[in-house]
Parts: sequence; C-alpha cells; structure tokens
Amino acid sequence: MGDTIPNCEFMHAHEEIIEKVNASMPDEELLYDLAELYKVFGDSTRIKILYVLFESEMCVCDIAQLLNLGQLRVLKQSQLVKFRREGKTVFYSLADSHVSSILAQGMEHVCE
Repeated sequence: MGDTIPNCEFMHAHEEIIEKVNASMPDEELLYDLAELYKVFGDSTRIKILYVLFESEMCVCDIAQLLNLGQLRVLKQSQLVKFRREGKTVFYSLADSHVSSILAQGMEHVCE
C-alpha cells in the first residue's frame, strides 16, 4: 500500500482540527530537541546506567565496575544525570524526577 491516504467516502480536510493542531504545535527546534532526547534512550548501555541510578546514587568507580563509562558522558551531556563531589569521589544520580518518571513509565509499558 505504501504512503497512500486511505480512501474516504468524502475526501475533505477538517480545517478546524488542522488549525487547532497547528496552533498548539511546538516550535521545530523544541521538537528536534525532544527527538534528540529520545535518541539518548535508544542505547541499552545508557538505559542500564539510568536504571542503576534509578535505584541508587552511585560513585563513578562503582558504575565503572558495572557498565561502560563512555555512555555516562552522553547521559551527562544530555542532562539526564548529575554529579556531585565528596572529597575525591564523584557520585552520580538521575538529574531529576522527570528522568525517573520516563524510566518508570517505559518499564511499565514494556512489562504490560
């Protein structure tokens, strides 16, 4: 079938709906940023790091024991994780409750 529009008995656009949707559509730049955010979630190693931090704040040495630290950098750059220093030790945690919610809802969805 491809990209054809399904046959409608009456082929017409619903202008009011189209105008309403267009009026509420976020700017292209915001949509791009949202798509980029979801790309970060598209790597299983990064998801593992996020899930580990979902359970508990961890020092970077402990994370290194479990997972690939290269992916931790991507998560920092995407502002999905934050860090704090305690002496020479660096501890990582999820950046905020939004990241926790995304993980929890995603896991709930795939477990249905």
